[in-house]
Amino acid sequence: MHTPTDEQANAVDAFRAGHHLVLQAGAGTGKTSTLSLLAASTLSRGRYLAFNKDIARDATTRFPRTVVCKTAHATAYAAVGHRYASRLNSPRQPAWKTGRALGITRPVRIGDHEISPRTLSHTVLRTLTRYCYSADRTLTRHHVPHLRGLSTSGGHAQLAHEVLPFALKAWADLHNPDRGAVRFEHDHYLKMWALTEPRIEADFLFLDEAQDTNPVLEEVFNAQRHHAQLVMVGDSAQAIYGWRGAQDVMTGFDATALTLTRSFRFGPLIAEEANRWLTLADAPIRLTGTETIPTEVGDLDCPDAVLCRTNIGAMAEVMRLLSAGHRVALTRGKQQLAALALAARDLKGGRRTSHPELVLFNSWGELQDYAAHDPAGRDVQPFADLIDTHGPDAILAAVDQLTDEQQADVTVSTAHTAKGREWPTVKIADDFPPPKDTDQHDAQGRPVPEPVNDTDARLAYVAVTRARHQLDLGGLSWINTHPTALSVA
Repeated sequence: MHTPTDEQANAVDAFRAGHHLVLQAGAGTGKTSTLSLLAASTLSRGRYLAFNKDIARDATTRFPRTVVCKTAHATAYAAVGHRYASRLNSPRQPAWKTGRALGITRPVRIGDHEISPRTLSHTVLRTLTRYCYSADRTLTRHHVPHLRGLSTSGGHAQLAHEVLPFALKAWADLHNPDRGAVRFEHDHYLKMWALTEPRIEADFLFLDEAQDTNPVLEEVFNAQRHHAQLVMVGDSAQAIYGWRGAQDVMTGFDATALTLTRSFRFGPLIAEEANRWLTLADAPIRLTGTETIPTEVGDLDCPDAVLCRTNIGAMAEVMRLLSAGHRVALTRGKQQLAALALAARDLKGGRRTSHPELVLFNSWGELQDYAAHDPAGRDVQPFADLIDTHGPDAILAAVDQLTDEQQADVTVSTAHTAKGREWPTVKIADDFPPPKDTDQHDAQGRPVPEPVNDTDARLAYVAVTRARHQLDLGGLSWINTHPTALSVA
């Protein structure tokens, strides 16, 4: 362990003084090392709430034994979720089948629109998801999502009137531990746990990756304020899960605000790249690189990792690298991809599949519909697009050629999946498009592009800060000539 920086020493002092803390920790700034310094500075008992299982497992080896390291879901499972073990991971089924079991059997007329049982069923499940992500105690009309094309407030009120009774019925269905019509998800027992107003027995609580916290967990965490010292840690600029209901809860947290800005991952040149995106994302910190770490920004022929914006981009990159003769690894399991591709081949061939998650689909068209419209099918959408683009056989052939990261020449990952990871050399893939041009022109007659939106800037920041020694901007090179970036350089 290196000598603590002034920023880390300040954090330890503030923690020992008993303050609640919010710690903005930039990429590679020793966030976990800092938390372990805090934990080691006291004999008190602590809990560390991690973002995922891998982070929790790693933290267990780095924190003193006085700290219990678990995910929020594991904590909720131990308290409530275990009662529903037999319903978890049941086969997926199209929303209309769930809806039919709940009693949605006929269309509803709203103004000029006929809302089909299928659409009503999708809307009921989306309502449930929105409720589970929220901090609200009761399921009400405001959890009903707006439907495209049903824009009037009267139309939406009528939709909510139709949907809410079925959403309440679905929520009641989920409380049966043995059987039910609605597929039971991990977020369901997390919500049930939150509603019990749990008291987490600890003297202090660390909430990691706080920028990606759902309101439901934020409320549970905040409710411990009266008996435990709270430390929220994360990086607002890495808030890249807004589409999943997460929101950056760090900026409004009532606590002593501290920062970690010295990155131990890379030198000044990559810190400069990071700061361009941090400025565009209107982030609260800027990074300083470590002078003794040699870094370059420039072209790379053989990077250790290629980072893509989308799953589709990642698979396309895999196929390109394989055809060029490289040994390639993909960060998310190849076995899972192969099993799904085999299931897709069956469904496209008019056969039912025995894949446990897809066993209830009759056809590929039914799965496409589920992926496009059902909230529970969002994670299947990239896979459906991939199959539609390349076909199952090409995917299976590519999967057969994938290797483990230890043996690979190059690892392919999405920027989302790469979060928390780092490699010596990183290239950014070509699927990060520049902002579109507006109708305006500059003094030279060139079209003026739209500003870089903060969502794209945050994802780019995550991507460029995965490199330790060399970064090839690749698909983000447009930043070098973008007017808003030039104005902040």
